[in-house]
Amino acid sequence: MQPKKNLILILASIGTFVEALDIAIINLTIPSIQSQFNITANTVQWLQTLYVLFFGGFLIIGGKLSDQLGRKKIFIIGGTIFMLTSLGAGVSNSFQTLAIFRALQGLGAAFIMPSALSIVTHTFQKDRERNHALGIFSAFAAIGSGSGLSIGGIISTYLSWHWVFLINVPILLITILLSYKFLPSDLKNKNQEPTDTISGILLVVGLLSLTYGTHEFIHIQEKPFLILGSIALAISLLGAFIYRLKNISNPLIDLKLFSHPSLITSNIVFFSLGAFFISFLFLISLMLQKDMGYSAADSGLMLVPFSILSALIAKFILPKISKKLSSIQIGLLGWSFMLSGALCLIFATVLHHSTFLVLSGAACISGIGMTLCFTSLSVLGIRDVEPKQYGVASSLTSTSYFLGAGIGLSFMTLMTQLFPSEWAVSKLSLYILFIYGAIAVLILLYFIIKEQKILKKSLHY
Repeated sequence: MQPKKNLILILASIGTFVEALDIAIINLTIPSIQSQFNITANTVQWLQTLYVLFFGGFLIIGGKLSDQLGRKKIFIIGGTIFMLTSLGAGVSNSFQTLAIFRALQGLGAAFIMPSALSIVTHTFQKDRERNHALGIFSAFAAIGSGSGLSIGGIISTYLSWHWVFLINVPILLITILLSYKFLPSDLKNKNQEPTDTISGILLVVGLLSLTYGTHEFIHIQEKPFLILGSIALAISLLGAFIYRLKNISNPLIDLKLFSHPSLITSNIVFFSLGAFFISFLFLISLMLQKDMGYSAADSGLMLVPFSILSALIAKFILPKISKKLSSIQIGLLGWSFMLSGALCLIFATVLHHSTFLVLSGAACISGIGMTLCFTSLSVLGIRDVEPKQYGVASSLTSTSYFLGAGIGLSFMTLMTQLFPSEWAVSKLSLYILFIYGAIAVLILLYFIIKEQKILKKSLHY
């Protein structure tokens, strides 16, 4: 790769690293935030839910704006929003203010992710070169997710939870300045069509209503009209969203994209990946601190090796196995580690919270599995899509990931409220975690079998 191309790849990758880092980094700060604002774990969980829902809900709009207004412009705008909202979250003195800035962080991230990916795919246009660059780009996101726990635990102990947000400010400021100078200028799009913002708003508000109704369903006897009204509103808004996609001339999502089985499979499995990994991040922080008695710093330090492991796999192992295995085979390999990690956590609860088993589970999930799964599914999602639609296709897969995260975490929280446990992390939560992974494996196996049948038919003709 040429030096300038390398710099472009680094800048785009730093953007996606920061937004992925911010998903994980908050988890080990949860007890500190709970303590300062005197709130429950179910309430503080909204910090994660709001972020991923705003992120996922506005991702497609971010992809559209990137294609229409220019990927460099949207990348810088997204980075600026994320930087300013990180500053606002870091200086918040009430939970409500923190929650608002956390949601707006998701909006900034929704502009960063698709524009960054579009920058990479348009800079590296040869297949082999592009796949290598996408592998590095996706690995940065996976490393950000994997390292967030350890960094968050250390920062919250030796500084304060405020700094898990404030740390973004100098990183993004430098990235924005360098991006302004070195990223290639956007080409003017003479055939600009208006972005379907209304559909994006319908999607986000509908999902927020659905999540609220799901999250608060345990209290339906106390406030039945509010909860049932929230669910009814969600159904109406999401129904209107689907209706608009089918009936307007320039929809937010081109439904023709779903003619590609690889894209459909990637989206469904990304949904499961979001539900699995974000739930894992939430559970591992509670297990280490609440059930096993470790401090945030100790928990973070114990998870540092897995961040390093993730980086090493992305750098040395992934490029080699990518030459021998297809993206879907790498995905299955990654999910085998994810399920092994979930089993380790289940057995750990049986064996008096064995530290060895808990850390083995974390190694399998955040150290190995996430890096393999995220990278392979990203490649699978755009495998059969035309290059001009990479931005929207990648936004779709990322949207599925974050919507899965919000809905999966809310469902798990509801189940733990319906069936409470003496432990912060119940066996039921871990069983649900395992089921999320098992669903993904079954879908990938079904896709492989279906492709083999199609291949056999084509050979007969």
